[in-house]
Amino acid sequence: MTRDLHEKIGSVTPENLFAGLDPRALTKAGVLRKLGTAATLVRGTLLAKSSGSAGDGKLVIFGTTAATNETLTADCVLAEDVAVGTSADENALVFITGNFNEDELTLASGASLTEADRDALRVRGILLGASETESVTA
Repeated sequence: MTRDLHEKIGSVTPENLFAGLDPRALTKAGVLRKLGTAATLVRGTLLAKSSGSAGDGKLVIFGTTAATNETLTADCVLAEDVAVGTSADENALVFITGNFNEDELTLASGASLTEADRDALRVRGILLGASETESVTA
């Protein structure tokens, strides 16, 4: 079998999740709280950690409404797509450090990051910026 050398074989679409290589992206396991409606969370979803007297230490999508006496703090970024059901919590791989493109992060519908959220992420080793591959205009 022969192929023409000008035949298109495939293509690559850059992900653009990372804004830079420093600090290095490190991962660890995390526990995602079960959802009211089953869904697949995509790589790059910003997650918040539950704390407070009603907190359970589990991760939820950033922008989720906190329960009474619960505090949700921006914490990490989902490293792989994961299906989360309604009956059990789900283990997931998350980025605990790294330099991420803020525009590529997935948040809960209607949610937005505040400076306090950016500071909380920075303390944890997660920097937010623009991708080095994005064009810069003056």
